[in-house]
Amino acid sequence: MKFMISGRDIKVTEALKDYAKEKVGKISKYFDDDTVIEAQISLHVENQRHMVEVTMFVDGLTLRAETETGDMYASIDEVSDKLARQVRKYKSKIRRKLREEKLEFEEEIVESRHEDYEDDEEEPQIVRTKRFAMKPMGVQEAAMQMDLLDHDFFVFSNAETEEVNVVYKRNDGNYGLIEPTLK
Repeated sequence: MKFMISGRDIKVTEALKDYAKEKVGKISKYFDDDTVIEAQISLHVENQRHMVEVTMFVDGLTLRAETETGDMYASIDEVSDKLARQVRKYKSKIRRKLREEKLEFEEEIVESRHEDYEDDEEEPQIVRTKRFAMKPMGVQEAAMQMDLLDHDFFVFSNAETEEVNVVYKRNDGNYGLIEPTLK
């Protein structure tokens, strides 16, 4: 991993450089060993605000995070955490996209088999039942909970309507909401 560390209005000591390299360098664990990673780290002090900006270039992907606290080491910790969250989110999106592509491919195979063996297929069966307590929550909280669980949908009790709703991830990256209606 290649580091470029600069400072404005601060003397960048070897200890500070080493700490920044150690913390930001932990991002490399999310990538293959042969992945080329370049990190530009900028340290800046203004009044009592200690600011850190990091821009990383990883295989055509650009990650950027910045933060400020009252302590430079705390700012480095915080910006490192932000970068790790971004990488995990990016990796989740890639895994989800690969799963979707795999499902599309499997559906194509099933459709072709269905045409060939239409009489041989059995009806789908419910093979698992899940039960869980539903606490009332808002739509945004339900969407956040779905993201935290890394699920494609989430069933919840809507605190506003007191109805069971489903929030789901759409193919365009946005969210959808399913609400029951009476005929």
